[in-house]
Amino acid sequence: QVRLVESGGGLVQAGGSLRLSCAASGRSFSSYDVGWFRQAPGKEREFVAAIRPSGYNTYYADSVKGRFTISRDNAKNTVYLQMNSLKAEDTAVYYCAARTYTSVVFTKVVLSTEKTYPYWGQGTQVTVSS
Repeated sequence: QVRLVESGGGLVQAGGSLRLSCAASGRSFSSYDVGWFRQAPGKEREFVAAIRPSGYNTYYADSVKGRFTISRDNAKNTVYLQMNSLKAEDTAVYYCAARTYTSVVFTKVVLSTEKTYPYWGQGTQVTVSS
């Protein structure tokens, strides 16, 4: 069982930066894949980024590639999402999610699918003003 708590959201102007944190409780956090998803008002939740347990393998949605960076510190049981060059369309509630690591063939497909994640945080609001 893993409990996830997001923090770091807030209001920022377009072009600015924010760093979100996802703090996990529970043992063996280093054996979990972690993903970030977001949901804008009136839209479905969508994949943003994911990271495998080692931290070396990361995956991004095309809409954030080159602007967002996912990283993790397993010693602190925390995953980060550094968001730069923010746009108004990045406004959403951001959620982190975790799943037990498994070796999969189509890694990005699996990690970008929210149904594969059994553990979710409560979300943190990010608002980008234009």
